[in-house]
Amino acid sequence: MGGDYWYTKNMNFLEIINLIFIYVVAITIHEYSHAAVAHKLGDPTAKQEGRLTLNPAAHIDPLTTLALPVLLILAGSPVIFGAARPVPFTPYLVRGGKKGAALIALAGPASNLVLASLVAIIIRISPELATAGSGLLISLMTINIALALFNLLPIPPLDGSRVLYAFVPASMQDAMERFERTGPIVILVIFLVGYPFIAPYLGAATRAVTRFLLGV
Repeated sequence: MGGDYWYTKNMNFLEIINLIFIYVVAITIHEYSHAAVAHKLGDPTAKQEGRLTLNPAAHIDPLTTLALPVLLILAGSPVIFGAARPVPFTPYLVRGGKKGAALIALAGPASNLVLASLVAIIIRISPELATAGSGLLISLMTINIALALFNLLPIPPLDGSRVLYAFVPASMQDAMERFERTGPIVILVIFLVGYPFIAPYLGAATRAVTRFLLGV
C-alpha cells in the first residue's frame, strides 16, 4: 500500500502542487513494484486488473490519493495524508506462501528506497542539481525515503503489517485482518491521533537515511 504524510505549513501553492506531483510519481512506482513482484511469483491478479503498469491513473484512488489531501489542505491541517489503491493479490497463487506475500509487501518500500538512492547518486555526481528546480530532486529523494519508512510500520494496512503476516501466529493475523476491515476512515483517524508520537521518529529516520545516501 502506498501511503504517506507530508507537511504543507509555510509552503506556497506551487510548492504544494510540486509535492503532490512527486508523491504521485512515488506511489505509482511503489504500487507497480507490488504488482510486478506478485506477477513474478505467479499471481496474475494485479496484471488482470490493470495494475501492472506505470500509468498513475491505474493506481490513484480519487478519494484517498486526491480528494483527501486536498480537503486536509483546505482545512489547514499541518499534516497531509494520502494513499494509493492497494494492489490486489491472491495468496494461494503466490509461490512461497506467506514468505512470497511478504516479498510482495516489501517490494513497494524497496522500490522507493532504490529510487531515492538513484537520485542521491545523481546529486552526489552533480551537487548543483540539488537546488535546481526549487529542490525537486531533494524532494523526490526525501519523499521516497519517507514513503518507504512509513509503509514499513507494522500497522495494518501498511506494508510492514503484511510482512508480519509471514511470522506472527494465526490468532494475531486474525486480529490484524479485523482491524484492517474497520475501514480507511478509522485507520486515518488512528494515524492522525498517533501522528505526534510517530512523526519525530519517522522524521529522524528519514533525515538519517538522507544523510547516509548523500554521504553527509
